[in-house]
Amino acid sequence: MSRTPAVANMFYRGDRGRLKEQIDSFLRPVPKPKKVMAAISPHAGYMYSGGVAGAVFSQIEVPGAVVILGPNHRGVGAAVALEASGTWDMPLGPVSINEDLAGSVLKASLNHKIKEDSRAHAMEHSIEVQIPFLQVLRPDVTIVPICVSHVAFHDCEEIARALVQGVRDYGKEVLLVASTDMTHYESQESARSKDRLAIERILDLDPKGLYDTVAEHGISMCGVIPTTIVLAASKELGASEAELVHYATSGDVTGDYAQVVGYAGFVVY
Repeated sequence: MSRTPAVANMFYRGDRGRLKEQIDSFLRPVPKPKKVMAAISPHAGYMYSGGVAGAVFSQIEVPGAVVILGPNHRGVGAAVALEASGTWDMPLGPVSINEDLAGSVLKASLNHKIKEDSRAHAMEHSIEVQIPFLQVLRPDVTIVPICVSHVAFHDCEEIARALVQGVRDYGKEVLLVASTDMTHYESQESARSKDRLAIERILDLDPKGLYDTVAEHGISMCGVIPTTIVLAASKELGASEAELVHYATSGDVTGDYAQVVGYAGFVVY
């Protein structure tokens, strides 16, 4: 089964050649991309957040398998929905789902917290917009997409343990990617202030602190659950440091600072 793009020609260019040019314009020259355990990247339209995403992925030596966790904006399908087989037909070419890795993660999920479900992915953009960056840097990349709704912190921990076990059972290098935007539709000053609180928790590799901080301060970080899960899994896999690669807001593009959306990009290693 193949999935067709939901937001091509809306969030990013739908023509193969023009999309490649668009991605290239966001990638930055770096002396040597490095192996990292995880990345956190935004998922807005490329004109707004492409620079942040490009800065993040430029840092990374992308392996052959990438697990991408994104928030479920539409509320369709299972609470934690993994698409386990098939291809995603992207403008830059088809991307195969890594069935071996997907199967390992599903098998490791206690109480079947992670469910095989393609419905949640059909119209969701948060995972889709990460893929062209990965394709340009690693044309043969395979993915495991996991779309998540809001769940309790103990569920985040359980999902993270399943990811860790699935990655270990798979036995090859895997990159974890959490897809998230930060504060939505507040002033530049307010967004930066609130986002700094969440950024500090990410830099401290503190998944519980991030989960609680976002709730306590009303931070409209749509991908807090994917980010919490990826931080918890990264720590279990041995991560010791997170680095903020770039932070920006939509106001930096539009010049309208009255209502902005924040974008933060990280690598974890």
